[in-house]
Amino acid sequence: MNFIGIIPSRYQSTRFPGKSLADIGGKTMIQRVYEQAKKAMDEVWVATDDDRIVEAVTGFGGNVVMTSTNHRSGTDRCAEAALKVAQLTGKSYDVVVNIQGDEPFMQPHEIELIRECFTKSENTEIATLIQPILVNEDIFKPVMVKVVLDKDSNAIFFSRAPIPHIFGVDESKWLESYPFYGHVGLYAYKFSVLQELAKLSEVLVEKVESLEQLRWLENGYKIKTNITDSDNFGIDTPEDLAKVLAEGIDKYYR
Repeated sequence: MNFIGIIPSRYQSTRFPGKSLADIGGKTMIQRVYEQAKKAMDEVWVATDDDRIVEAVTGFGGNVVMTSTNHRSGTDRCAEAALKVAQLTGKSYDVVVNIQGDEPFMQPHEIELIRECFTKSENTEIATLIQPILVNEDIFKPVMVKVVLDKDSNAIFFSRAPIPHIFGVDESKWLESYPFYGHVGLYAYKFSVLQELAKLSEVLVEKVESLEQLRWLENGYKIKTNITDSDNFGIDTPEDLAKVLAEGIDKYYR
């Protein structure tokens, strides 16, 4: 199968404007993400809507494609970028891996785990990663998105709420009663499926949970999961960056 990795990268960010170009130990955030992805994939492209990011990526020798400023999500940006890259290169791609642009310490083996979802089953439409929740309190944190699986490791539902509800058991004991999983935001899609997803309209449950993947589930797509034990540190705010720089970046490359 022919895989391509795409890193959606916007300059504007509500909590951290320009974070793609933030300096992390002498390299921009986007360069560190790109270099980690290249350890696992032959072909990686950055998809952006900003000339400053284009200049930065070409400056370190990376592949970059300009996309629209009107995309609702990184998935939509990936869909446009995948089409453009296919036209530019003349290649056909079977699977597109959507790599988050704010996780400079992403582990390359996570890309291998998500690729497995497709290489082991030709029926996989969409894939994502999950990780075991090991601390009971994390079950109740809205920032930790929980996922419930079917018997074949497909996602049944994602929620910021604690799901499933463990009836009749004190909340402090829930982790002893059920194997809870948290969602890791790395996605991959069959090329054709990605183009279909970009045409779907927002649904109510997606809006209230603020979780894009619920749109896909409501429209009948299956999301295959694979388990990772990595605990990557994403940089969402200037405070996150300051923490990394204060503690030393080597600590975060596990």
